Amino acid sequence: MRLELIRRSLRELGAKDCHLDRVLRAWTAARPLDDGPRHQAAGDFLPRAVREALPALADELAALARVRSAHPGADGSERLLVELADGQTVESVLLPRDGVCVSPQVGCAVGCVFCMTGRDGLLRQVDSAELVAQVVLARQRRPVRRVVFMGMGEPSHNLDNVLEAITLLGSHGGIGHKNLVFSTVGDLRVFERLPQQAVKPALALSLHSTDPARRAALLPKAPPIPPDELVVLAEDYARRTGYPIQYQWTLIDGINDGDDEIDGIVRLLAGKYALINLIPYNANDPLPYRRPPLERVTAMAHALHARGIRTTVRNSAGQDVDGGCGQLRAREAAQTLPVVEHRILPPRRRSAAQPLEPASGK
Repeated sequence: MRLELIRRSLRELGAKDCHLDRVLRAWTAARPLDDGPRHQAAGDFLPRAVREALPALADELAALARVRSAHPGADGSERLLVELADGQTVESVLLPRDGVCVSPQVGCAVGCVFCMTGRDGLLRQVDSAELVAQVVLARQRRPVRRVVFMGMGEPSHNLDNVLEAITLLGSHGGIGHKNLVFSTVGDLRVFERLPQQAVKPALALSLHSTDPARRAALLPKAPPIPPDELVVLAEDYARRTGYPIQYQWTLIDGINDGDDEIDGIVRLLAGKYALINLIPYNANDPLPYRRPPLERVTAMAHALHARGIRTTVRNSAGQDVDGGCGQLRAREAAQTLPVVEHRILPPRRRSAAQPLEPASGK
């Protein structure tokens, strides 16, 4: 269901813009649809035909997304396997500090070799109302002040629905614009469309490597835009909006945690309005990739800090419940997945157990 269909059906019942606003504000806040300001009775601010239609509409909205299973993590997160109205499932993650990560697609066409979501390819798009419904589900369980479009799927491949959901959440849902985060592997349409929106979200760019060939091997179906060009485009958006770009970097042992990548990150991001999130890989048993040792992760973060790059280390939520993106869905479907041949040659570097010395800057 597209959000516009909800508006159209209410307008056909005589709802004016002020009535639509109140119903949509109530829904996005996870309150009853006839909930109004200052505890007014619905008869004081909604037409009778609209009031009579609200119970059926509430049932229809509730059917958009239901929690099939919940998996609390020790870190304060909670991974939800969410069932959509047609029986397909996606994953949402309740994040510490009042955030939620929602899924814009069932499956994914990008085919990142380290991710479970893309193993089945793209099954279908998640429409705008289903995206908002994932936020409503989260708000039924805890406060939500930040929404990240970074779950299953690639938001740029479902751009109209994602932007429609962002507009509603930023206008009626009480989410600050900079707390709506659009995550992408990089697509020219994103850099064209986002600056045109009334609600301009923050941008997260999944970089994962500064080496074009290595990045193409990790993200085989991402648009073939070199990393340095992506950074130029992202920097322009950052300067337009005043929000720093969040560069996502899934750290995989022996793949993209080498000294050459540290040099590449410094080359690309020095002086940019940006921060980089190092995310140690959330291991998936059917896949051959592993997270680097803690010593290596720490050394890489320290080396980047020492060279002027704002860096955070952020664990993927739900490590202790095997909740990496796509894992809950795959496990629920009882899929048996073959091991993928590891074709990516690791960069030459010192032993991961040997900490890096901070660069002198000379």
